[in-house]
Amino acid sequence: MAKEVRKILVIKLSALGDFVLALAAMKKIRQAHKRAHITLLTTPPFESLAKACPYFNAVETDGRPGGLGEWLALRKRLKGAKYDRVYDLQTSAQSARIFHMLAPFPPDWSGIAAGCSLPHKNPNRNRMHTLERHADQLKYAGIWPDAPTEPGTAPGPDLSWVLPKPSETRPVPGGVKPKPYALFIPGGSAHRLDKRWSAERYGQLGKILFDRGYDIVIIGGPQESALARQIQREVPRARDLTGRTDFARIAVLGAKAALVVGNDTGPLHLAAATGAPTVVLFSSASDPQLAAPRGQVTVLRAGNLADLPVAEVLQAANALLPQA
Repeated sequence: MAKEVRKILVIKLSALGDFVLALAAMKKIRQAHKRAHITLLTTPPFESLAKACPYFNAVETDGRPGGLGEWLALRKRLKGAKYDRVYDLQTSAQSARIFHMLAPFPPDWSGIAAGCSLPHKNPNRNRMHTLERHADQLKYAGIWPDAPTEPGTAPGPDLSWVLPKPSETRPVPGGVKPKPYALFIPGGSAHRLDKRWSAERYGQLGKILFDRGYDIVIIGGPQESALARQIQREVPRARDLTGRTDFARIAVLGAKAALVVGNDTGPLHLAAATGAPTVVLFSSASDPQLAAPRGQVTVLRAGNLADLPVAEVLQAANALLPQA
């Protein structure tokens, strides 16, 4: 008789876009282990979003220890927890190090760490989209026998739990109905400027949409306020929310948006996962076949985003917006 899996650790440490896509596998893990106590090991930026998520009983944020003392403290705690199984959705050198520090008797481990008991042995795993790769990993782990693993078949993340309930969003009687808005996400990693469409072109697109009756809302980190100001040169009444949105707020803004336009960056993935009509812009710096968001999503790709004209993005937006 198979041992009951009562205590589970899920590991997901990095990048918001990757974290959002991993939510689909996290949901499946919870469905497969309804009565288990599931802990997520992550990092501080994801704490509030993870604690709102219904898939976990606990969230721990020390998944990237610094010095030796922090590594030893993490090892002591994980050993003491006596997990029955670990689902490593990070599958990196960092998570492999966590596996090896639990030797000589690590828990059952789903991942790619050398010597783990539930290895994901598909030689094509690194050429699979994140959603299909995670589904395939859980198939190898034995909890998703009929996992859809053909390109484009795995379900995307479900963020319904982060959105306001209809009873919390009733319109005020006699109130003015808010204008529909387009959500712009013009930033991204400061180290990957080649993944950004120019703020000038976001401004040109924003002016066209504003003149059609859409408000323009701009989000990003505090360091991206300069991009918002550049867009406001074309659309002075665009709303600048850079530096003022946490992950949960981004999800709500995405869910209510008439349109989302943004670069291949974490907040775009989060907004798209709510079901928002989305245009995502990829340069040759990343591959949409491996990590594009799914849903009502149009992917536009140019080797150099400086070559992507406003007209092409507008055409994609028009196809997603309600027709007058």
